[in-house]
Amino acid sequence: MANVIKKLFGIAAKEDANGGFTPSQVALKLATESKTDYDNTTYPNSNKNKLGKILLVCTEERYMTMKNGLKFSTGNHPVEMMVPMLHLEKAGFEFDICTPTGKAVAIEMWAMPNEDKAVKEIYQRYLEKFENPISLNEFVNNSMTESDYVAVFLPGGHGAMLGLPENIDLKKLIQWVHDKDRYMLAICHGPAALLAASLDSDKSSFLYRGYKMAVFPDELDKQTPIFGYMPGHMPWHFGEKLRELGVEIINKKANGACYQDRKLITGDSPKAANEFGKMSAMALIKELS
Repeated sequence: MANVIKKLFGIAAKEDANGGFTPSQVALKLATESKTDYDNTTYPNSNKNKLGKILLVCTEERYMTMKNGLKFSTGNHPVEMMVPMLHLEKAGFEFDICTPTGKAVAIEMWAMPNEDKAVKEIYQRYLEKFENPISLNEFVNNSMTESDYVAVFLPGGHGAMLGLPENIDLKKLIQWVHDKDRYMLAICHGPAALLAASLDSDKSSFLYRGYKMAVFPDELDKQTPIFGYMPGHMPWHFGEKLRELGVEIINKKANGACYQDRKLITGDSPKAANEFGKMSAMALIKELS
């Protein structure tokens, strides 16, 4: 009966062809936009060093199993991934894209801003790399030590909580970023992937212990099943785990907050994507100038 009422009011998550669920009609209206606020900022002092690339670490997993057993169709959020990419590309940086085993990047296509020309164009430019990414495992074991990436970017979307926080190869990559004094960029749920740095380690030695971050709030994730964004409550919440490791989360809402703490830049949601992209671009330009 409850599900019938939810369907009547458009707040029931929608089942897809594979038995997973995408956000309800109401949730899509509340949480997604047909066009982003990408502002096409120019960067006069853009990077001229074409060897300086950014490595995107993306999820290859599609479904998050909720506490009630239903599966949420997720992946990386296109706005949180591609609006920052637009700024970084404009600032003179190119990208390589990887997933844990080299399977295609899972993207929340239901969140694609279909009236945003810039986002759709960069998606097409990198579609080949999204469909045929580098294997993180092969990269870490064969070429990481000789690589010249200036930053690693962890895009948002609940998919960042799937397969990445427990990935030992990602732990090695995060340690490499820290040892080489490179930038780490993470937005919305992307910071969940930083939990990989705590694998097989004492809490007191967590690389980001004492750091401040802007992330998607756990409290909002706990509320989203009410209007059908997800088909049930999440199995765990990454903000809680980051706090346990000594991270200070600076925001309680998802209003577009961004924050830089040393060489970690974070943003709280799709609303932060434009500013997060600009902040990241300017920091990397300054780093290489």
